Amino acid sequence: VSIVSYGLYRSRGSNTVDRYLLAGKSMPWYAMALSIMATQASAITFISTTGQSYVDGMRFVQFYFGLPLAMVIICATVVPVFHRARVYTAYEYLEKRFDSKTRVLASIIFLCQRGLSAGLTIYAPALVLSVILGWPEHITTAMMGVTVVTYTVLGGIKAVTWSDVQQMAIIFAGLVISLVTVILLLPASVSFGDAVYLAGAAGRLNAVTTNFDWNDRFNIWSGLIGGTFLFLSYFGCDQSQVQRYLTGKSIAQSRLSLLFNAVAKIPMQFFILFIGAMVFVFYLFVQPPVLFQQIELKRIASLSEYQPLPDQYQRAFEHRKQAALGLVEAHRAGNAPGENRQKAEYRAAQKELDAVRASAAKLVENTGGEKGFTDTNYIFLSFVTRYLPSGIVGLVIAVIFAATMSASSGEINSLATVTVIDLYQRHFKRNGSDRHYLLASRWFTLFWGVYAVVFAGWAKRLGSLIVAVNKVGSLFYGSLLGCFVLAFLFPKVRGTAVFYGMLAGEAAIFATAWFTDVSWLWYNVIGCAVVVGIALAITFAAPGPVMPKIAGQTV
Repeated sequence: VSIVSYGLYRSRGSNTVDRYLLAGKSMPWYAMALSIMATQASAITFISTTGQSYVDGMRFVQFYFGLPLAMVIICATVVPVFHRARVYTAYEYLEKRFDSKTRVLASIIFLCQRGLSAGLTIYAPALVLSVILGWPEHITTAMMGVTVVTYTVLGGIKAVTWSDVQQMAIIFAGLVISLVTVILLLPASVSFGDAVYLAGAAGRLNAVTTNFDWNDRFNIWSGLIGGTFLFLSYFGCDQSQVQRYLTGKSIAQSRLSLLFNAVAKIPMQFFILFIGAMVFVFYLFVQPPVLFQQIELKRIASLSEYQPLPDQYQRAFEHRKQAALGLVEAHRAGNAPGENRQKAEYRAAQKELDAVRASAAKLVENTGGEKGFTDTNYIFLSFVTRYLPSGIVGLVIAVIFAATMSASSGEINSLATVTVIDLYQRHFKRNGSDRHYLLASRWFTLFWGVYAVVFAGWAKRLGSLIVAVNKVGSLFYGSLLGCFVLAFLFPKVRGTAVFYGMLAGEAAIFATAWFTDVSWLWYNVIGCAVVVGIALAITFAAPGPVMPKIAGQTV
């Protein structure tokens, strides 16, 4: 309540379209920086990233290795172009550079992608309330949607940004306290150094993997190359991010906000993943449930196929626990041969435990559960609600809700902005008053909030939320990036060539997703390459006049 009230208080005077959508270009760099970070750091980040680390280690951090490089490129090119072109949206610039049909296509691609992502973002805290209170997810989803839409509709971008500043303060505090609490809950005989060693021995500290594999989602190459393309698309072409730095007082302030994220984002993600690794170590000594998704576990508990699994799980847990304690003793004693034997036994016991969990998950699928069932999104929540002290539980829940409000409000506001500026004002109501477009912005904000809540009902079918939200984005970002690459670097390319290039790029991305096992991080590279290649081929086959330079554009 206090965060929403503060956001509305700071948004006083948002009574014109410029102030409602761009805050009158009055925001300082630190507010933009925290708002940009908050828009990324949704509840998905805390619920799903920690679970991802628990089951797959910390190699997900490589996904962000391309971020600093992307930020430097965007600061040098995109930021000055957008500021000097005096646009409300990134896609408004495309009409100045190409034509109206290219602008419309880019806007529709953005609306498809970000509309789906907004639903995923709102679904995450529904898991929190459902786990804690036992309420149906559709009720908790609606509650979150109403809260977010209320202050986003009333206050606009200024309310969103200043609320994000407060929410990031809560998030940082909650992260630090969560990690400290996890470490304090470890057995007295296990030091912090022992915990780090055990996590590493189980492959949970694998922050960097250098092997190249098209089908491997997370390695240094997919992170540096695919990640750079993804973040160039995200921060250079996605209105939810572009709109943040368009609110800046100056080009320098906008650049500072992005460079802050370039420096801070990787350490933040590393920290969150490390929390997940420490939760894994905690569960070496306290037996976790066979499945963290309690509703499905209760459903299959009475089935005959499930009956042998609890005993197998108990034996595997005890085996792993003793192997972990033996490994710590051997490591402390400096007994290298004994340490190697214990490490092999420790890893074998982990495989036994994983096999039982896999059998239970398969049973869920085979008895009417969702296809590709995973309980990754429930791991951290289960730990929080069962083992953290009451006050800390409250803080973590506050973190999750703060993150959800910040991310959802930013997404919904950007969706409304694109709808009003790029579609409604351009093609349906060209000569309306400023007040008319202000009211339209509020109504479209409400529409996209309802849309996100409705789509959230399908989010649970998509597996790990942190992977799902980035995979959804990667289905569309490559085409948008290719379009802007052509706009900035190839002055001879015209709108028709770009339009067909974007259609071909989307076709290539969906064909790759449906017919190959190539990791989704490469979709951005493939889509961008196809858009640029097709557009250049059309241009050279049917050359036309060179397009004039737009104000502020540097080639």
